[in-house]
Amino acid sequence: MVNKKILPLIIFGMLAAGVFIGGRLNPSFIQSKTFFTSRATQFNKLSEVISYISNEYVDTINQKTLVDNSIEKILQQLDPHSSYIPAEDLKAVNESLEGNFEGIGVEFYILDDTIMVVSALSGGPSEQAGVLSGDRIVKVNNENVAGIGITNNDVFQKLRGREGTEVDIEVIRHGREKPIPFKIIRGKIPLYSVDVAYMVNDSTGLIKIGRFAATTFDEFHAALDSLKLVGMKQLILDLRNNPGGYLGTAVQLCDEFLPDKKLIVYMQGKARPRTSNFATARGDFENGPVAVLIDEGSASASEIVAGALQDWDRATIIGRRSFGKGLVQEQTVFADGSAIRLTIARYYTPTGRSIQKPYQDGYEDYEREIYKRMIHGEFESADSIHMPDSLKFITPGGRTVYGGGGIVPDIFIPVDTTGYSVYWSKLSSEAVISQFSYDFTDKNRTALSAYKTVNDFIRNFKITESIMHDFVDYAAEKGVKHDEKGIQISGRFIREQIKAFIGRQLFRNNGFYPVIFENDKAVQKAVESFSVSRELILNKP
Repeated sequence: MVNKKILPLIIFGMLAAGVFIGGRLNPSFIQSKTFFTSRATQFNKLSEVISYISNEYVDTINQKTLVDNSIEKILQQLDPHSSYIPAEDLKAVNESLEGNFEGIGVEFYILDDTIMVVSALSGGPSEQAGVLSGDRIVKVNNENVAGIGITNNDVFQKLRGREGTEVDIEVIRHGREKPIPFKIIRGKIPLYSVDVAYMVNDSTGLIKIGRFAATTFDEFHAALDSLKLVGMKQLILDLRNNPGGYLGTAVQLCDEFLPDKKLIVYMQGKARPRTSNFATARGDFENGPVAVLIDEGSASASEIVAGALQDWDRATIIGRRSFGKGLVQEQTVFADGSAIRLTIARYYTPTGRSIQKPYQDGYEDYEREIYKRMIHGEFESADSIHMPDSLKFITPGGRTVYGGGGIVPDIFIPVDTTGYSVYWSKLSSEAVISQFSYDFTDKNRTALSAYKTVNDFIRNFKITESIMHDFVDYAAEKGVKHDEKGIQISGRFIREQIKAFIGRQLFRNNGFYPVIFENDKAVQKAVESFSVSRELILNKP
């Protein structure tokens, strides 16, 4: 009989031996012959592994998905901006850069589970067919699209299509009892990258660029010419939240501001010798004062423009530190329509700055870097920006500039939190203001038609106490309870946003941004910087 005192030790020993033997023998593993061929070098091992999995794996797999995911993971290990784009996504990804898509040409908004037409784009198929702002699209090709939980992507899939193809829609129009049918032939629809261009005051123009696409330079040039015709002497170039785009477009834009033979940007990579881009003699705004607005959402091509104009002391950079993307991608398309965008070089500003922020700690850490800036107080104080002296550069005019992590502005503008409240946060997260503004515009189109021009609307339309009262009631119906303290704190923001969104319904972006920017601190500081510059010139001995 085994001594009871040593029985636990025996059992433990048996378990330990079992674990050891199991670990060595691994009975769930079936020893197999070598399946790799002698050709399985580092360069074709991956394809043989995928083929083996596809043929032998216990369950059926989607080989295309496996390949796509593998390529995506490989590229992610290189840097945060090398990427794989599946064939089904490539067209949509390229549309914003090519500057057009094929469809019926409406700006829409989903309100109360209904597709509401914000505007039929000028000259587009829908406008030509007779579709009007405020129409509610309820059927597409005899299929009901109202009250079914439709999403933006659903709308894109139903309304976009090959140029020349036909789509039937039915709309409900305010004041009409029966739905109105339209037969629309899809066409090329422009995607504009210049969001707005207008005069801030008698001598100051503002041009806001949303991205750098194939059509951006032509759009910018047209906007520049139109502002010069009405007396623009100084320009605010707004690149906030501009994620970039085509490098060549950024170079063209810089050329408008810099004199002949000035270096704009150069690129260099392991397999790519240095390539430099210089300004030409054709610039149309080489002498007027310029201020460039940037923030943490300004990246890539936006940073090329801001960096070049800062390095040549050509513009005052105003805002917050930009994103920090100084890597150049080249797109290669596969036979199946998919593509990879591979980083092939770094770009450098005229002083030699690489403004790419570090990414050696991995993709997730890189993605969270902007959030870390906010936590560290960088959105609130310029003193929180810490750039190493080893990455310090001096411009020809004696300004200190930095590389290694975005463009540091000459004039810092903190995030405006003066009107922030919990009430405001709830209104924003639920998109209540834009919904109310659309509903208000739709119900009051006749009265609002009295405002014949955007300037008339901006000067004379007011958000009355009656409108505010209706808004507060509307918000409560949408689940955002009345909060008197929140209304007092955020009242100016709320009124400003309501007016801006109504302006957008009536005059598109021309009625939106001038209202939003009226109290914008970065825009105000830019105008102020022009005044300071003039005083310095006038008082120069």
